Amino acid sequence: MAGAHPPDIVRRTFDFAVQIVKLAARLESHSRTARLLTSQFLNAGTSIGANLEEGQAAESRADFVHKYRIALKEAREARYWLRLFKAAGVADQEIWDGLIDEADQISRVIAQIIVNTQKSAKARHTD
Repeated sequence: MAGAHPPDIVRRTFDFAVQIVKLAARLESHSRTARLLTSQFLNAGTSIGANLEEGQAAESRADFVHKYRIALKEAREARYWLRLFKAAGVADQEIWDGLIDEADQISRVIAQIIVNTQKSAKARHTD
């Protein structure tokens, strides 16, 4: 399944994960509650790209779609944590909006890849 999605999304999810790691390190200095939530946030934000990479080695189209669906769930979870931290007033407020927007965009791209992959599979079966 290698090459089945735009290379840009791989780079974007890696860059997003780097930002999440850096932010998580900063959040560790905040309240105990923020520290506890940070581990879940870190797991979600860094697993998006990891699941896309796994999808590139998928054994089948169904496996590829499965990995991408997991990545989509993780992107949505990361967005949830970003929104929660922002609403709770954790850290500098200006950092959240850009990351929330990027999580939204990543989710949309991954969702479209899933739709396109499924359409392609259906088209092959009807040919």
